[in-house]
Amino acid sequence: MVEKNKHLVNATLTDWIAVAAGATGALMATLDISITNSALPQIQGAIGATGTEGTWISTGYMMSEIVMIPMVAWLTRLLGLRNLLVINASLFIFFSFLCGMSTSLPMLIAARVGQGLSGGAMIPTAQSIVRTRLPLHQLPTGMTAFGLTVIMGPLLGPVVGGWLTENASWSWCFFINGPICLVMLLMLMWGLPSEPIRPNAFIGTDWIGISGLALGLSSLIAFLEEGQRLNWFESTLICWLFLFSLAGAGLILLSQKYARQPILRLSLLNNRHFSSVIIIIFTTGIVMYGIAYLVPQFLSQVAGYNAEQSGQILLLAGIPALLLMPVLPRLVTKIDSKLIIIPGLLLFAVSCLLDTGLTSQSTGENFIFSQLVRGFAQMLCMMPLNQAAMAAVSKEESGDAAGLYNMARNLGGAVGLAFIGTFLDRRQLLHNALLRQSVHASSSVVQSHMNTLSAAWGNNESAETKAMAHLAGQISKQSLVISYNETYLLLMVFMLLCVPLAFLLRRR
Repeated sequence: MVEKNKHLVNATLTDWIAVAAGATGALMATLDISITNSALPQIQGAIGATGTEGTWISTGYMMSEIVMIPMVAWLTRLLGLRNLLVINASLFIFFSFLCGMSTSLPMLIAARVGQGLSGGAMIPTAQSIVRTRLPLHQLPTGMTAFGLTVIMGPLLGPVVGGWLTENASWSWCFFINGPICLVMLLMLMWGLPSEPIRPNAFIGTDWIGISGLALGLSSLIAFLEEGQRLNWFESTLICWLFLFSLAGAGLILLSQKYARQPILRLSLLNNRHFSSVIIIIFTTGIVMYGIAYLVPQFLSQVAGYNAEQSGQILLLAGIPALLLMPVLPRLVTKIDSKLIIIPGLLLFAVSCLLDTGLTSQSTGENFIFSQLVRGFAQMLCMMPLNQAAMAAVSKEESGDAAGLYNMARNLGGAVGLAFIGTFLDRRQLLHNALLRQSVHASSSVVQSHMNTLSAAWGNNESAETKAMAHLAGQISKQSLVISYNETYLLLMVFMLLCVPLAFLLRRR
């Protein structure tokens, strides 16, 4: 590729094959974050895991993926891009088959950790391929394709997982990676040039930073995932995880001072434009992954939807992505990115506002409009943010920048899920108590309601017990709905707080 006049040259077929291979890898890596969500009951039954233990099937994958992402730039320097991706794609296939053949919870968690480590490398490398293989005038198209995979992966996961579980078996949630990744391997071999392994990259390797990443991030994710269930600092395990997180953070900070080439280049955050992107994408990760959790949870708990039905509602957000795909790359080249990102953030806030009026009678139909608005918001945010992140750094820094960018998004998702779970539980307990206080047995309205229910069940002692249980269930359901509305309101505030930061982004 030509450097100085690269913007005058169109990408070759080989370049586009490399981009397609990278995008496919990123899609599979993000898809596997959520593909097990709809299959968890069947998986837990097959391997004899409880509901609480089953959460580690997803946590193990996300934890290892987040740890791997910032290490990709160093591994690329050591192995070369093609070697790294071929090795990781092969390992991803291997661990996917191990997941599908697992017969116990420890075996499945170990396989999911391996799958996350190999899959984590596919996300930032996809972004780097776009940055290094496409000319400047075609970068928006490549970044749009990459951003589309990041958006569609979590949306498709529950739908694909639910369909495969219903029509084949839960094992196919993992086996499906095999044929797709084999095609990706062929594209990688064709699209990327062979590079020699550079053993000298081991010299001066930031082992302190690598240790800090592995210890700190894995402990942090486990701390966030298990904190609410174990009552946070009332648990000895949670206290130790918190201390390990701090120790990991300390090692990472030490590496910034003493390592010749830190594994995590936090110095990039001194760049005002890049740090603004990181804060925005971290917050967007909180909201994006949070909503992907809230919508199916509400539809399951309140409307009685199954996983596949909930997934179909989530998938509505993908329709605007398909509509904007042909238009957005041209738009990004003609308009300053902040003029696209700011409306995207505002639309994200509006989509959350639309979901603050939910009732106990709400169904999937009530989410159709908000999901469509959210789909437009995601495209307007994610695509230009991808480009803004890469535009804020030099080509030589793009690998490290891609690692930080993708780690921030996924870490935001992990933090968001933990925070939202805790917030929902605490608010539901509060509203349940307040509603119970407001319902007095002496109230004529309550007595009339109880008499009506008792009459419907036969006006006997059993009927009165059923009426009391029904009233308690109604109170619990109403407190849950109020808590969901408050959570959406909070997510709206998060998105609005990002708008001033968008004004700091570098002009195109």
